[in-house]
Amino acid sequence: MKKEVTKFVAKCLTCQQVKIEHRLPGGLLQPLDIPSWKWESIAMDIVVGLPLTSRGMNVAWVIVDRLTKTARFITINNK
Repeated sequence: MKKEVTKFVAKCLTCQQVKIEHRLPGGLLQPLDIPSWKWESIAMDIVVGLPLTSRGMNVAWVIVDRLTKTARFITINNK
């Protein structure tokens, strides 16, 4: 019977929309300090799966300055 109930609940749209969250609520948001000088605080990300360039690069390394929102895009080869 447990398998049947699990299968029914998995397919029921109403059951999926009213699910109870089984996690503790998150705490208050803690804002980041505002940097006082450019390039003092940065964020980085790597974007993969891009089409190959003429130089054989297919990955972008993205570096963003948090103060000025200036971004640098560095292409690299995914070996």
